[in-house]
Amino acid sequence: MTVPDDRLARAVAAIDAANADDPNTVVAPAEEQGVTRPKELAHAELMTAWVSRLRPDASEALLLAARAHHIRRWVVPRSSYPEGRAGYLRWRRDLHERHATDVGVILDEAGYDATMIARVQDIVRKRNLARDPEVQVLEDALCLVFIETQFAELAAKLDRPKMVDVVRKTLKKMSAQGQAMALSLELPADDRALIEEATRA
Repeated sequence: MTVPDDRLARAVAAIDAANADDPNTVVAPAEEQGVTRPKELAHAELMTAWVSRLRPDASEALLLAARAHHIRRWVVPRSSYPEGRAGYLRWRRDLHERHATDVGVILDEAGYDATMIARVQDIVRKRNLARDPEVQVLEDALCLVFIETQFAELAAKLDRPKMVDVVRKTLKKMSAQGQAMALSLELPADDRALIEEATRA
């Protein structure tokens, strides 16, 4: 990540420190020998990497939003909301607001002005997804991180038709560039076949 000034470095360090408290762990794709990392810290780093690949000239606001998109997500577990789609959608909406608030505090402390803070918060909330190119880049990166880190685990839990439907809905949220990136990933043959089947569904 290019660091153009001290504010960005301070903000990223504060976001990473917040995410380092995640009690959930993952083995990130780049890690070797079974080393585990706090889940949201690892995912934030992967998001930053994907955003930089998708948009090499990414704005500072987009880089900050990528780093903070799920800041301290574990604090509000899905199980704290009712079962069903309505409960899920409310959980997602409330998380977006919480993430936006948390990153706003960090950015204010790092010295950003209200305009920059509001812009980062809009991207984190995924506001105007269909019309805002930067929000679309964030969505593409989220989907790519999902495929990299959660695809195999979810595929093991769902039957094939359901998994194909999940992948189809994921691809539908992505831009043509994001979809091309997904198809270029080095994946096990079965996972790649699922993605290819979903593109034809």
